Amino acid sequence: PSPALILHKTSHLHNQTPAHTRTHAHIYTIPLSKDQTGNLNSSRPPTDQPTHIQKHSLVSAPPFELMAVLSNQFTFSIGKMGSQDASETPALATNPDFIFFTDFDGTITLEDSNDFLTDNVGYGFENRRAGNLLVLEGKKHFRDSFREMMDSVSMPFDRCVDYLKANVKLDPAFKDFYAWCRARNVPVVIISGGMRPIIRALLVQWLGEAEVDGHIQIVSNEVAPREGKASINEEGGWRIVYHDDSVHGHDKSIELRKYSSLPTRPVMFYAGDGVSDLSAARETDLLFAKRDKDLVAYCEKEGISFVTFNDFSDIHETVKQIVEGKISVKDAARGRIH
Repeated sequence: PSPALILHKTSHLHNQTPAHTRTHAHIYTIPLSKDQTGNLNSSRPPTDQPTHIQKHSLVSAPPFELMAVLSNQFTFSIGKMGSQDASETPALATNPDFIFFTDFDGTITLEDSNDFLTDNVGYGFENRRAGNLLVLEGKKHFRDSFREMMDSVSMPFDRCVDYLKANVKLDPAFKDFYAWCRARNVPVVIISGGMRPIIRALLVQWLGEAEVDGHIQIVSNEVAPREGKASINEEGGWRIVYHDDSVHGHDKSIELRKYSSLPTRPVMFYAGDGVSDLSAARETDLLFAKRDKDLVAYCEKEGISFVTFNDFSDIHETVKQIVEGKISVKDAARGRIH
């Protein structure tokens, strides 16, 4: 076996169950010699990064088998390791070079499902819009404004889902974009300030259950019975359960930082349209903001770079050019799509 030092290890492959977790170890070799006690020593400390260091192919195996796999190939000692819990970054499972994060309501859909419920069976457009403006002006937290919106809807939850399935439409260009991403190993991760059961129901209607449950990660808020109610499917029976304790209810930047904080990571795209996307606006390599929506106004006010889009055909073209190496992220960020 070749003498070796493991200088760096990452562990990030995960597929729902511990039995399917796989650990990746980057193996570097440098000449080792035995000292007078018979121990292996390197001629120079590994942190000096000697010019004769060699990087070998990535070794991959379930964690409990990794050491056995390595011992068959190398004599080694283990230095300080850095790791990322694979369950925290499932979009890395296929080792992508790019990840596409996106809002759901009003971005993938033509209508915002939560706005649609509030405007039509809740306290109405004027009250909702007044709350949104207070959030944009920094006078109210999104968490409080959105809870007021959802609390104004007393329709049983199963009826809400059916109502939205009959009225909310998918961006016509999204299916082609999603299929293109799947074919090119660009994971699509939905990070939403809405409610997961509604998002899943709508996606299943458009893309199919196997596709949604097998290939699309949804990070969102949940729904639970209201106190004193036996079921979410009775009048006034449900309430929103926020993803975290932040002022946003769901601070999307927290999810994005799990990826952006990694020492080596894929290029990160994010698409959004409204006030729930404010926390995500600074946490991506390229931000797509829907034309004439609240996110554009916020980014202009805060001096955050973004690219406008009308629909997913605009996003598709830009992402395709970047993935194919025709333009850089920096080039794309210099101008807007018109």
